[in-house]
Amino acid sequence: MAILVTGGTKGIGLAIARRFAKPDVDVFLNFRADHDAADRAKAEIEAAGARCHLIQGDVSTPAGASAVLAVVAAQTDRLDQLVHCAVKVIPEPLLTIDPVSLTEAINLNGTALVYLVQAAVPLFKPGSTVFFLSSRGSRSPLPNYAAVGAGKSLAESLVRYLAMELAPLGVRANCVAPSAVDTEALRQVYGAQTEEIMRQSAAASPSGRNVVDDDYCSLIEYLASPSAAMIQGQVVFVTGGAYLAA
Repeated sequence: MAILVTGGTKGIGLAIARRFAKPDVDVFLNFRADHDAADRAKAEIEAAGARCHLIQGDVSTPAGASAVLAVVAAQTDRLDQLVHCAVKVIPEPLLTIDPVSLTEAINLNGTALVYLVQAAVPLFKPGSTVFFLSSRGSRSPLPNYAAVGAGKSLAESLVRYLAMELAPLGVRANCVAPSAVDTEALRQVYGAQTEEIMRQSAAASPSGRNVVDDDYCSLIEYLASPSAAMIQGQVVFVTGGAYLAA
């Protein structure tokens, strides 16, 4: 088995990689710049018995995504899971954000999913699955979150189109959208307010707590299994019942 996780050396991406890290599994972790985090992630994945391959690269461009998949193809002839978690955060209002930076963020946070899937098609086998990690901000406006939220909204739409085209190949594509998880990306948006945001999130949840890694990782594990063969093109929220209107 082989899994590629973009943005896989930190936060949600690393949590997902950990869930699939088992003996005889090839875990490919894509990252952009933080070598220290990448080395720590590699050690953690290998401690679980998996083979870990670090791939530095920017998947926000077709060439970058193709280069990352070329590294995967040099190591394996199949890709069972493709998980797009990489994200570019620009914590500014739309009225003042730099348009060039916004375009770069939209590409990574949304369109890159297509670049990755196109490059991965030769490695997909019947039963392979594509996952995109979305969030509440894809549908509900949040302060200083437009660069992420708009990209994720785009990717949710793209997943529906991809699902329709991948289904005849026996490949599935779905989105998983956890509620607030204390990650580096979240802290880039909320800064010193992050602790309070997390506290408010837990208090507002009908389930009385915040989402933890096991909540969304268990869902992804199920969606990757043959039992979920007919679940295609969906956005599944993992929120404990919060913001059900979304």
